[in-house]
Amino acid sequence: MNTRLFVASLVLNVFLIGAVAGGAGWLIGRSGVGYSLESAGGQLPANDRKAFRQALREVRRESRQIILDGQQARREAANLLQQPTLDANALAAALERARNADATIRSRLEQRIIEFAASSSPEDRKLLADALLRHVGRQRPIPAKNTP
Repeated sequence: MNTRLFVASLVLNVFLIGAVAGGAGWLIGRSGVGYSLESAGGQLPANDRKAFRQALREVRRESRQIILDGQQARREAANLLQQPTLDANALAAALERARNADATIRSRLEQRIIEFAASSSPEDRKLLADALLRHVGRQRPIPAKNTP
């Protein structure tokens, strides 16, 4: 078997396994307590939960092209990494496009969550706040910088 074909197959399989594992983890995690604003919607009462999820689905539908652009940029970056000679500038540009797409989507999702929260009851906002605090509590603290 050609070495390049073998390496490409290996990389593709690793990505596929990661995608399957990530998807399974996401599905399993959906039934648990949320640890982000997005997943906090699962803690809302049924009618509010439905409206919250619908609002996030709308953002994703409206942002479909940006999502596709980010995916394409990641594919380009993966392709560049497999080339015999690395074009660092092209790789940096592809990764920047992917990062910008991710940031745009996140910004849009957060804005929609803000709009949802602005029209929500104090009880619903408390559920969202609790989810944020649980998320912060699960992260390792960032060590303080030593200032002389």
